[in-house]
Amino acid sequence: MMMGGAAATAATMAASGPSPAAEAMEMIAPVTNVALLPGTFAAGQYALPKLPYAYDALEPAYEKRTLEIHHSKHHAGYVRGLNAAVAKLSPHTKPVEPGEAKALSRALAFHGSGHVLHSLFWHSMTPGGSKCEGNIAKAMAESFGGAKFGMDQFAAATKGVEASGWGVLAWEPIADRLLVLQAEKHQNLAVWGAVPLLVCDVWEHAYYLQYANKRSDWVKAFMSLANWPFAAARLAAARKMCRM
Repeated sequence: MMMGGAAATAATMAASGPSPAAEAMEMIAPVTNVALLPGTFAAGQYALPKLPYAYDALEPAYEKRTLEIHHSKHHAGYVRGLNAAVAKLSPHTKPVEPGEAKALSRALAFHGSGHVLHSLFWHSMTPGGSKCEGNIAKAMAESFGGAKFGMDQFAAATKGVEASGWGVLAWEPIADRLLVLQAEKHQNLAVWGAVPLLVCDVWEHAYYLQYANKRSDWVKAFMSLANWPFAAARLAAARKMCRM
């Protein structure tokens, strides 16, 4: 008799021991539990995740009202748009015409990127900030000549984004190095395969209520809140997944 997936897997492991893949997943579980983004997908749909801190936890660098509107209104809008686009591409609906497919692909890129980057953004900050040390500091030194140089490049690139977009610190797996990217319009200017580790939102809705047009002040405030242990965990998880 054929067994279900979970039962079959359990029986196989009991008979022959855990597979190399299972051992690898068990090895990285403590890292990926931190590095992945809980609550971003639930019950078959993309979901607005809870913040890892209270709305007032980042004050005075990031005010409660600005954070609350940013999370509950703007991020929620990307989640709704992403789910709506996915629903229209569902196999349970009629075939999609070429023109509609183009529009839906753009909607998926726009809303999907908004959802992923915002989910990363909340974890890219931590109350009181943190130190850049350990594996992330070593990677910054190898890629930029020092952690300070890497942080300065990240801040400068973020301040210099044209119009709206993001500053992104990413790991590029081919060269095993860190890159600083500007994701203008947030669905553009990606390096395929690169894993974002830390992101700063410089769309005006992210900071205008508190900082008006002083983007440099907002980026300085973000850097004081940067969650380097989160970036380090994502870097470790990405490297281990690529070596499996």
